[in-house]
Amino acid sequence: MDLRELILKYALQNAILHDGRANYKAVMGKIMAENSELRKRAKELIPEVQRIVAEVNSLDIEEQHRKLEEIAPELLERKKKEEKKELEDLPYVNGPVRMRLAPSPSGPMHLGQSRMAILNDEYVKRYGGTLFLRIEDTNPHNILPEAYDMIPEDLEWLGVNIHEIVIQSDRFEMYYDYARKLLEMGKAYITTVPADEWRKLKVEGKPTPDRELSVEEQLERWEMMLGGEYDEGEAVYVVKTDLQHPNPAIRDWAAFRIVKDVEHPRIGNKYIVYPLMNFSVAVDDHELALTHVLRGKDHLNNTYRQAYLYDYFGWKKPVYIHYGWVTMKDTILKTSLIKEGIKKGEFSGWDDPRLGTLRALAKRGIRPEAIRRYWIQVGLKEVDIEFSWDTLYAYNREIVDPLAKRYFFVWAPLKVEIKGVEALRGKAPLHPSKDFGFRHYHLTSPIKIFITKIDWDRIEDGESFRLKDLCNVRKEGNFLAYVGNDLSIVKKGARIIHWVPADSPPCRVYMPNGTVMKGYVEKDAKNAVGEVVQFERFGFTKIYEENGEIVGYFAHR
Repeated sequence: MDLRELILKYALQNAILHDGRANYKAVMGKIMAENSELRKRAKELIPEVQRIVAEVNSLDIEEQHRKLEEIAPELLERKKKEEKKELEDLPYVNGPVRMRLAPSPSGPMHLGQSRMAILNDEYVKRYGGTLFLRIEDTNPHNILPEAYDMIPEDLEWLGVNIHEIVIQSDRFEMYYDYARKLLEMGKAYITTVPADEWRKLKVEGKPTPDRELSVEEQLERWEMMLGGEYDEGEAVYVVKTDLQHPNPAIRDWAAFRIVKDVEHPRIGNKYIVYPLMNFSVAVDDHELALTHVLRGKDHLNNTYRQAYLYDYFGWKKPVYIHYGWVTMKDTILKTSLIKEGIKKGEFSGWDDPRLGTLRALAKRGIRPEAIRRYWIQVGLKEVDIEFSWDTLYAYNREIVDPLAKRYFFVWAPLKVEIKGVEALRGKAPLHPSKDFGFRHYHLTSPIKIFITKIDWDRIEDGESFRLKDLCNVRKEGNFLAYVGNDLSIVKKGARIIHWVPADSPPCRVYMPNGTVMKGYVEKDAKNAVGEVVQFERFGFTKIYEENGEIVGYFAHR
């Protein structure tokens, strides 16, 4: 194997392992490891390695695969022979299961919530049973009315099969019944102690003066809460626990509060006493006869708090499974921030490509099957992890690549003329391995094309290179000279540059980082509106038509 082929094989391997982009330092390490004699020539080799790496990085990933298969197919075997992973079994399953998803209607669903949805859906499909969608809307300050419809739509897109929808704001009377029973049992109280003082007493393990008032007095205070005789913050319903519990967070916890300053979008001002999460969740989980509850380990204290209600009422507890936290760096998920951004015009909507909502991912061409596969691979791990966009993109690429038509998109365009030829014809496959047909090119004098300025700047004056699927040219000052169509130029190391005819339609591509790539795209891309395509040497992009113009939303390389 000659030196060029040695460098090329490791540049191709490194590119394939890293999303189509090779790193020359990693390639240098590989060739030195294979041939230690080259170490003494390291400095003189760097420019050649950099040149070949740039050549490899100019190819799309399919071409990289094909070339590596030709010269070193054994290296492709290292690129993943991954068995399909399945979720571990649920413990204590005796027949069909009953499980739930419990989002708040503060906005549509985001990527983080998709884990909860997919894992529950997978288990219900495995064991049979019922999956409830419980919309937890007992915080009227943080409700987006449209979210009542958006959440089921998002779940349908994810492929999650919901059997029954439950909305907590329909269930206030049931919560009130259980609240009254708990007061009658002496297991709860109404406190009028200011919140800061109440928390201080809890930390010290001391009761408030009203904790041991008689049941009759507690019930009277409860009726006063319901009747609106207290203002917000003047009275709070508290569940008794153990004031000496080693974890102060588990000691007496608030279960109902008064809300008068905002109208609920579904029930208006019908109720002013609102259940807090731990009370409504525990009651609903019991009423729905859930067998298993999957939740993040950040809910561990809530599990301990809710256990008191189960013990007081003698209910059978579901099996609780707490999984680790997933951090998502540089991903906007918080609905309050998104809402404010939409209001200010900073985001175009809930599907803005900068966001981590499922709608934004769908707009970019991320497939729900890829998201499902990602969360199945993660499973119910108890350890905290960081979300890997690279892994999600790899799964998505496997799904979209076999169907994605290929087109040229030239961003940051520079118009140049090809001289020395009257007409040029060429054709390129719409897919490298599928019989999707061809894109045909016919250019006549004066022949003008667009190429990216970055490509133009990298080409030296007098350098010959290939316009992909068209012809070979040489840079001559500010124009290109036609130099034939001999493909052997590529084997000798000539660059391959993508291009579009000068009469191509404009196109802009919205990137996940908020930038917009403006340029021109092949006319035939109009035939792929609504599809994910691959802009060669650019990446997978979902195509739309907006006001008669072709627009793309970038998915990944």
